[in-house]
Amino acid sequence: MFGLFKKKSELEKLQETYKSLLDKSYKLSHSNRTEADKVMAEAEEIAKKIEELRKNQ
Repeated sequence: MFGLFKKKSELEKLQETYKSLLDKSYKLSHSNRTEADKVMAEAEEIAKKIEELRKNQ
């Protein structure tokens, strides 16, 4: 309850974006493989940013 108004860190925002892109890629993989690959590439870029942030902490 005390964390109700807590702002999210950049790492938390990137993790949420990464998860949503993975979900979107999975759903697209059933209908449009090339678009799913593009979304997966975006997710991999975000994963690299997440790793950079974790290294710098």
